Amino acid sequence: MVYQPASGARDLLPLDVEKKRWIEDRLQQVFHRWGYHRIITSTLERMDTLMAGEAIQRQMVIQLQNGEDDELGLRPELTASIARTVVTRMANATYPQRLYYNANVFRRTWESRHNRQQEFYQAGVELLGAGGLLANAEVLLLVADCLAALGLQQWHLILGEAGITRSLLSAFPANLQDKVRSAIAHLDRITIDTLPLSDKLRDRAQIIMDLRGPSADVLQKVSSLDLDEEQREAVNNLKSLVELLESEKKFPLILDLSLIQTIDYYTGIVFEVVNDTESQARVLGRGGRYDQLLGLYHPQGENIPGIGFGLSIEDLYQVLLSTQQLPQVTPASNYLVVPETTSANAPAFAYAQKLRDSTGLVRVEIDLGGRDAEAIRQYARDRSIAQIAWIKADGSPKIESLR
Repeated sequence: MVYQPASGARDLLPLDVEKKRWIEDRLQQVFHRWGYHRIITSTLERMDTLMAGEAIQRQMVIQLQNGEDDELGLRPELTASIARTVVTRMANATYPQRLYYNANVFRRTWESRHNRQQEFYQAGVELLGAGGLLANAEVLLLVADCLAALGLQQWHLILGEAGITRSLLSAFPANLQDKVRSAIAHLDRITIDTLPLSDKLRDRAQIIMDLRGPSADVLQKVSSLDLDEEQREAVNNLKSLVELLESEKKFPLILDLSLIQTIDYYTGIVFEVVNDTESQARVLGRGGRYDQLLGLYHPQGENIPGIGFGLSIEDLYQVLLSTQQLPQVTPASNYLVVPETTSANAPAFAYAQKLRDSTGLVRVEIDLGGRDAEAIRQYARDRSIAQIAWIKADGSPKIESLR
C-alpha cells in the first residue's frame, strides 16, 4: 500500500515552507507597521457559526461529526470565526480593533470534487468597529503596501459596492432577483435575454452588467440611473473613496458595480486584487465591508462595522515563482560540530550550544557519529555548511572552513 495525503490535501516540504514563510514574513511586517495584531481562531467551528445569516454556502464547508450530534465544520474562511471571537471573547475591547491572521482554510469547490485542492493558506486583516471613508481607504492602501513589500507591481484592484449593486437589483421581481444576480455575476447576457423581464428591467440588467471600467465612466453611468436618496448617497460615498485612492496613485483601479462575491455578507465596498502578468488573470485576494455580520453573533444583536481582506498565499506563490525572489534553497547550517572522540561528546554539545547562543541566528548541527573525517566533510559540502568545528576531549575547537 502506498500512503498518500487525503484527497484534496498536500504536504509542504522544507523548501516549500521556506518560500511560503518568505511571503508570510513580509506580509506580517506590513501588518505590524500598520498597527495590526495577530489573532488565531479555531480551525473547527460549529456549523451555526459558519452559517450565521446564510453568509456562507453550506456546500463549501467540509463537515465533521463529533459524536454528540453537533454539526461541525472546518472553516472555509476566517472572517466569520474572527467575528464570533471578537463579540464573544473581547466584549470589553475598545474600537477600532486591528487584527490580522495567517492560517489555513478548507473549502469544497467544484474542482475539489475531482481530487483538487481543498486546503488553502491565507493571510489577511479585519478592521473592526470603524466605518466610513477613512477605514475603507486604510484597508485598500494596506493591500497596496502588502503587494509592494512582495515586490509585485503588475496588478490592479477591481472595486465594487455590494450595497449599491444589491439596491439596484431590488427593482427586479423578488422571484427573479437571484437569477438576475447570478447572471450579472457571471456576465451571462443570454440568461438576461431569456428571463421574463420588461424591456425597461432588461435594459437595467444590461446597464448593471456594463458598470465596469474607468471610475469616471462608471460613476457617470450609475448616476444616470433612477436612484433614490439612499442610493445617491452611496454613490457619492464611493466617488469620495475613488478620488482619495486615485490621489494616492498606488495602483490602477477598475470600478465594477457588477462585482458580486460568493460570500454574501458584504454590505459595502467589495474588491478583488488581480495580477496582470499572466495571459489569464489571477485573483490574488478578495475583501470587502460587512457591517451586519458581527451583529449575528452579538448577544444583544449590536451591529459593529467591519472591513477586511484575505490574500491567497498559493496564488502569490505562483506569481512570485517567475520573479526569482523566493528562496531557491533551504538555509544552510553555519557549523557542523564534530566530537573527535567519545570523551568529547559532552564538550561538543556544550560548544554547539555556545554557538547557538550567539547574537543573531546561528544554525548549528551536531555530527551523530558513524562516519570518517572525509565522509563528514562530504556531508558538510553537500549541505553547504560553511564550517566544521572539530572538538577535542578538553573542549577546545579546531575550526575548518569549507569555503
